[in-house]
Amino acid sequence: MPKAANPRARTKPGGRSASVRLAAPPKVDPPFRARLSRLRKLVRKGGASHLLVTNPLDVAYLTGFHGGDSYLLVGENRPIIISDFRYEEELDVVKGLANVRIRRGAMSAAVAGLMGELRVKSCAIQAEAMTLAERDVLAKSLGRGGAKRLLPTIGLVASMRAIKDETEIALIKHAVRIQEAALLAVLPTIRAGQSELEVAARLEAEMKSRGSSQPGFPTIVAARTNGSLPHYRPHGVTLAKGQPLLIDWGAIYQGYHSDMTRTFSLGRWSPQMREIYLIVLEAQEMAAAALGPGKSTREIDAIARGHIAKAGYADRFGHGLGHGIGFNGHEDPRLSHMTGEATLEVGHVVTVEPGIYLPGIGGVRIEDDYVVTETGATRLCTLPKDLDWATL
Repeated sequence: MPKAANPRARTKPGGRSASVRLAAPPKVDPPFRARLSRLRKLVRKGGASHLLVTNPLDVAYLTGFHGGDSYLLVGENRPIIISDFRYEEELDVVKGLANVRIRRGAMSAAVAGLMGELRVKSCAIQAEAMTLAERDVLAKSLGRGGAKRLLPTIGLVASMRAIKDETEIALIKHAVRIQEAALLAVLPTIRAGQSELEVAARLEAEMKSRGSSQPGFPTIVAARTNGSLPHYRPHGVTLAKGQPLLIDWGAIYQGYHSDMTRTFSLGRWSPQMREIYLIVLEAQEMAAAALGPGKSTREIDAIARGHIAKAGYADRFGHGLGHGIGFNGHEDPRLSHMTGEATLEVGHVVTVEPGIYLPGIGGVRIEDDYVVTETGATRLCTLPKDLDWATL
């Protein structure tokens, strides 16, 4: 593909233009009642009458309340949110869905009092979200036999959150559009001599100005050889001509994450960086093409890992191929050789992000987000990945 005379001036789709317009946010109506109904069935199946939801992201998923520091008690009747004065007014919006209990003392005492009022004999708790200390304090507040009334469970809400409905996919897609527009606004301003922190700050500001509540994670801007550090944290290192630049960034829109990585070179690529860029790109596209319902997570990971190994860089790709995204930046399913095997299902949204990391030289990682469909998978990202586009 011949190189454009001035890639910074390109305005066609996928080009680099600071005037990229962001589509209007999706109009969505999350199915909170349906989610609560599904959860009640899971709780009953596990042998409990109630579930105490203590993970703030799960509370948000089930009710739409994102304030935090609040618990949700789910039983056969209307759910109850237990919170405090700071969120009293904010919780007005969920009163059509749940009752609100504003506590005046410790959370454990408020939960114990409520369980007593409702005569709750068996309450499931989120073992992955509640610390041992919190469980012990709650058990003590419940009085004699309190510990026996608390039934540890793992992943009840997480299993629901792993499968995204149309509402969630639309929100993730909008988060992707925010982060893409932000990068396209920043790329034309990138120059040698700027610091990694400066580029990261501009990128995060551009995402916020477009509706991202906060970065999905601390933005990675890795200049020069720093790209060989997969989870590098930006410093005052400056960008340089003829040197690589890895950017891993994400947005959050209405609680939903997006996550992408692109690797650039400020001018001519070195022969080895060019070589590994093309290997990583091929690995990413091969693995993405294999996504689909019924495929195993390890199988997808092995496709990219095998391609990189065949090229002679097996020991320079040590992390998993990808992960689920949603209310968490990293959630199930995991496309990895290091975790338990799982089967992909329609509605899973995952990243595919192979990389090759060469200490003292630099690194390449290319990452996009995909939703698993009945016929395969759909790429939610639109930014190009070809070598020409990645040359600044």
